Amino acid sequence: MATEGTKFQINYKLNDGTLINLYASTATELEAGLADIAMNAANIYTTGRELNGKLTELGAAPTVAAVAQQFNATPVGTAPSGGGNTCRHGAMTLRSGVGQKGPWSGYMCAAPKGAPDKCDTIWVR
Repeated sequence: MATEGTKFQINYKLNDGTLINLYASTATELEAGLADIAMNAANIYTTGRELNGKLTELGAAPTVAAVAQQFNATPVGTAPSGGGNTCRHGAMTLRSGVGQKGPWSGYMCAAPKGAPDKCDTIWVR
């Protein structure tokens, strides 16, 4: 998850929909993370195939909801077919502005400000 100290962010989306996110605060940390991903590429691929097979055996399509149910997890956010983003609190609101580092935009959770279970912003890069 990106933190306040994150300076680098790389997101990969594989053909099967698998998302791989890498966050780093320094160039050295970024290079190490990329090397780790490269060394584990076969494991990532194999795990994705195994998850797909297990979910198919259970009669479920390999969707975010099915994976979340299998692992008792809560998805951070999903994109509905009509565009935009949603989270467990409903439709996320696209907001934008200009800060010290320049223009920004992101989809914000519908939960009230300060809610302990408020979802992370999905930043538009």
